Amino acid sequence: MEDVLEVYTRPYDPKRPVVCVDEASKQLVADVTPPLAMQPGQPAREDYEYERCGTANLFMQFEPLAGRRHVKVTERRTSLDFAHVLRDLSDVHYADAEKIVLVVDNLNTHKLSVLYQAFGPDEARRLVERFEIHYTPKHASWLDMAECELSVLCRQCLDRRIDDRSLLEHEVRCWEEVRNAAEVYVDWQFRTPDARIKLKRLYPVIASLN
Repeated sequence: MEDVLEVYTRPYDPKRPVVCVDEASKQLVADVTPPLAMQPGQPAREDYEYERCGTANLFMQFEPLAGRRHVKVTERRTSLDFAHVLRDLSDVHYADAEKIVLVVDNLNTHKLSVLYQAFGPDEARRLVERFEIHYTPKHASWLDMAECELSVLCRQCLDRRIDDRSLLEHEVRCWEEVRNAAEVYVDWQFRTPDARIKLKRLYPVIASLN
């Protein structure tokens, strides 16, 4: 935890951007009965019955000090999908960075070793050297700021029925453009001294030798 909190105290450096990554699934559902549009004196109405149309996955890539986020929609969230997200970060979104400081949770696919599953050894090693990785502790994924951005995305954009992946991609892209244009930064206030007080119960008790 203190390792991640130290990363969040670093000043903004475009050559060493701090990027948080997390993912969430989105169930695609369609209406069985067409909804009724809002009318004067009558709210919009939607039937409770729906049709399942599969699922999609959302990879959130969030740079809190730059107020920049990018969401990649994929069919699944396998190791190979994460490997391609890392390559996009390295070669598309942060091609000019010297090192990308990556914050992720402890999901078993969140390993730099997945690059060797997706690419040849030379390419995998090149990508590995582009990252400095930091993991949130087990049961503390709330320390990953990308999780907070996913929550905002779900509340502002995805809290309704979406039945098609292409529509999902369009809606997410529009949300991303608006939020990036607004330059929504994060001023992280929870520091290590706060953690040592508020989460004192999680620290080991050192017995005195006297």
